[in-house]
Amino acid sequence: MTPYLVLSAAVFSIGAFGVLARRNLLIVLMSLELMLNGVNLALTGFSRIHGSAASGGAAAAPHGQVFVLMVMAVAAAEVAVGLALVIAIFRTRQTVDTADISLLKG
Repeated sequence: MTPYLVLSAAVFSIGAFGVLARRNLLIVLMSLELMLNGVNLALTGFSRIHGSAASGGAAAAPHGQVFVLMVMAVAAAEVAVGLALVIAIFRTRQTVDTADISLLKG
């Protein structure tokens, strides 16, 4: 279980660093995907270890894997909406740099 959690924490940390340190919106979106994949690794690892205990020792219950599939579906929708927003912002502002974009400032 430890290698799964270490890898998951490393992938999540790389994604969190990318979100906090980078200024390009496309890199930020890719970093968010890394964070979601880190969480998916942890969910899959926990499901593999604790899945058989939840089902009474019989066949392993795939609750964690089902949740991972749901997270992946939400992530795909998030990427589609995020890329559409990035394209719309780029068409109006001609930049995808987060420091140059101040759409919500009055």
